[in-house]
Amino acid sequence: QQNPKTYAIVKQLLAEGNAGELQKYFGSRMEFGTAGLRAAMGAGISHMNDLTIIQTTQGFCRYLEKNFSDLKKRGVVIGFDARAHLSSGGSSKRFARLAANTFISQGVPVYLFSDIIPTPFVPYTVTHLKLCAGIMVTASHNPKQDNGYKVYWENGAQIISPHDKGISQAIEENQEPWPQAWDDKLIDSSPLLHDPYATVNKEYFKDIQKQCFYRNINKETSLKFVHTSVHGVGHKFVQLAFKAFDLSPPFAVPEQKDPDPDFPTVKYPNPEEGKGVLTLSFALAEKDGARIILANDPDADRLAVAEKQESGEWKVFSGNELGALLGWWIFTCWKNNSRDSRAIKDVYMLSSTVSSKILRAIALKEGFHFEETLTGFKWMGNRAKQLMDQGKAVLFAFEEAIGYMCCPAVLDKDGVSAAVITAEMASFLATRNLSLSQQLKAVYDEYGFHITKASYFICHDPKVIQQLFDNLRNFDGKNTYPKSCGRFKVSGIRDLTTGYDSSQPDQKAILPTSKSSQMITFTFANGGVATMRTSGTEPKIKYYSELCAPPGNSDVEQLKKELDELVNALEKHFFQPEKNKLQRKTE
Repeated sequence: QQNPKTYAIVKQLLAEGNAGELQKYFGSRMEFGTAGLRAAMGAGISHMNDLTIIQTTQGFCRYLEKNFSDLKKRGVVIGFDARAHLSSGGSSKRFARLAANTFISQGVPVYLFSDIIPTPFVPYTVTHLKLCAGIMVTASHNPKQDNGYKVYWENGAQIISPHDKGISQAIEENQEPWPQAWDDKLIDSSPLLHDPYATVNKEYFKDIQKQCFYRNINKETSLKFVHTSVHGVGHKFVQLAFKAFDLSPPFAVPEQKDPDPDFPTVKYPNPEEGKGVLTLSFALAEKDGARIILANDPDADRLAVAEKQESGEWKVFSGNELGALLGWWIFTCWKNNSRDSRAIKDVYMLSSTVSSKILRAIALKEGFHFEETLTGFKWMGNRAKQLMDQGKAVLFAFEEAIGYMCCPAVLDKDGVSAAVITAEMASFLATRNLSLSQQLKAVYDEYGFHITKASYFICHDPKVIQQLFDNLRNFDGKNTYPKSCGRFKVSGIRDLTTGYDSSQPDQKAILPTSKSSQMITFTFANGGVATMRTSGTEPKIKYYSELCAPPGNSDVEQLKKELDELVNALEKHFFQPEKNKLQRKTE
């Protein structure tokens, strides 16, 4: 009964004898995975609250003690966003302080940010101060009742297996709160508490300036930008980033610029959801004559971009389109301004396996390396670190879910640096009388058109999902995959659930496999690729499709038509939504 609010919720349920609700609260503990924790705030072990944060941090602390003999010398960093939940008394700041208290009680130095920060500041601080680990308390772009606990390892990247299992086990073994676990006021007088806020704010903005190549253009540009932080943490930091690049500050959407845990102006605080989140941005841009909108998600690790077209319509770029533009831009800047003595053979770009292969096309033509990783920045961050440790330059990594890593100082997606680099790119293009859309077409003209289409079906029944994928693995009799999908001939199959890859000499997939999630990629004879996978965080079966044309094939409308037909065939023959009672994504 340390937290009167959650205690009152549980007492009320007990008084009502509401077994169903109690089962929901106490039936199962939140799963600690590679993305850490993510769940609604509220009472019980299935939710984010004071107790579950204390238990999680106790487990994490013990796991770190086991892995680092110098933990008490180096310490950890903890950051938080602006989320809060009135009815249970939970908030990101409260959770961060409780976590700090847990470490400090064991003699571990804690670098606790004194104010809200963007998520990328945590991995940046781990690397910059050479700490053992980092924790960010955030639920990113999830609905307002959620919160999360995201964990970084000493290499500055998100944890990957087996750390998740090790931490999870340590949490199970350390559930009894340690003495004074709830008394977070103790940290304020502790010599082990440090505030990295001022240092990191200075150093981060100094570091991202290494990606600033056209300061004079930035100073002169007449291009105007609108920025929205969607009631999250991004406002102040994007303003500072513009200043660091000598750009005039962007116009901030006034109703959305200050942090507000209720996200009152949007249905979902997720810029990926497209135009609904940008309604107020469009209005401000029209009023102030701005041509480009930059939108961060609430923890500012992702970025959406929209541009006003000649027709007066707004185009919202997909993650793949912005990935193509930023990849082209960052490579071009490297090539033209490279004081980097490393040869092009030591240059790398990465993207996840469900993202557009446009970087592969650019790499092939320009002579640098492209690698794909599994879905999620934890894989790209860890792979980037391995390559950097081998003396390679990793210029850029991206995923279609509007995540971009443009700056080697942060080994995770970073919406702050991505926003200001996009603004510099747009300012440079404006001096050539080119818009972002025109440059995107130029990239496709030079390296081949890459048209993508992604969506999902909702399915709450795990058995149906299992059957759907079993059917694909036993399509024409046992252990046979489909040879075609409607009129489209299948030329290759990679199944990362079972580890099968028809294109490899030994038929074994190169990327790591995971039995616990479904993921099959089909390659088609017409140059199309489609991946079907289950989501780790939502009841969805997602698909990602792409048609890659060689340079010189500029009939975009024909390519789009071909991809639409491929996607229709995929839905009809492989998903079978009527038979499997799947619910379509609603716009």
